[in-house]
Amino acid sequence: MAAMLLGLPLAGILLSGREVDFYLQFPPLTHYVRHAPFSWPIFMIYAAMDLLAVLWPAYLLSSAHRREERRVHRTGRLPVWGWLGLVIMLAGWLSAWTRMAWLAPLQQHTFVLPWFGYILLVNALCVRRTGQSLLTDAPARFWVLFPVSALFWWFFEYLNRFVQNWYYVGMQDFGPPAYAAFATLAFATVLPAVLSTHRLLLGFSIFNPGLREISPVRLARPRAAAAVTLLAAAGGLLFLGVYPDWLFAFLWISPLLIITALQALGGRATIFKPLQRGDWGPIVTGALAALICGFFWEMWNFGSLAQWRYALPYVDRYRIFAMPLLGYGGYLPFGLECLAVGAMVLGHRPLGIDQNLREVACPSALRDQDR
Repeated sequence: MAAMLLGLPLAGILLSGREVDFYLQFPPLTHYVRHAPFSWPIFMIYAAMDLLAVLWPAYLLSSAHRREERRVHRTGRLPVWGWLGLVIMLAGWLSAWTRMAWLAPLQQHTFVLPWFGYILLVNALCVRRTGQSLLTDAPARFWVLFPVSALFWWFFEYLNRFVQNWYYVGMQDFGPPAYAAFATLAFATVLPAVLSTHRLLLGFSIFNPGLREISPVRLARPRAAAAVTLLAAAGGLLFLGVYPDWLFAFLWISPLLIITALQALGGRATIFKPLQRGDWGPIVTGALAALICGFFWEMWNFGSLAQWRYALPYVDRYRIFAMPLLGYGGYLPFGLECLAVGAMVLGHRPLGIDQNLREVACPSALRDQDR
């Protein structure tokens, strides 16, 4: 898995006879790819794909609304550390968007604060709603998510070298050690934020049990389908840097397909296993969690001193904050990638992927029912 994910893009560059030095420079602060201009036909194709990706979950949720079976038990109180998280989040937001003289030496490094507060707050909301959260269920494994998250997003920074869809400003004065340290700190919050949001969404009855037993997905020859999927995803990564304008979407799609295809070929459970019994809850909430976090990423980035900007081929229009409108569609497969990696670290059960979700989302209600 690691050899494919890391080696295929570089192999494509080598096979095309191009210089590899441009793709390995650190820090990666310069554009190397000139993107194609805006194109209405291609914009419409991507818009149709994004619309389809949104309409199917919307249809499922409309069905779920008519099938809700329970009310979620609430404890009625937000833990004290949840209020602390709210304070840190708001203070971090204020410090990132203001330009106070006394904060100037730290101004480039404030982006991590609102996200650390967000993670605490979302886990506290989980506790308030269901009595449990990722943070309180398995705190040791939860904190392991932070270093794993840093490696996880560094991988996407590596893939971005081959397409240059985003780049950073306000950090030109950083040397390699400082850039690596402060970037790693910010990247460490990605997985905890998305997976905590996913867990919070599972506490709502419209997702659980509302999205169970709706539309089962069963493949006649799953191993053959996994092999074909693996080859297609591998091809997307292999030629990612050779045809960056045409294949940039594979940056988000190929890693997910490679991970799950290899798991399926190895006889391991994947995040898509619940679909066999018609349970769409984990998939919908995983994608939606990344989209929710994506909104906050783009919003908090918009006013920060050190920030990223986008340069997308063919679809670079109608920006919401810095992100072109259709670029938000990339958050949907990214959420599933977070779910797949999170399942490797935490296991499937804590994430509500491979069990009766009611046990995860509403343990307090079950205990009350048992009594």
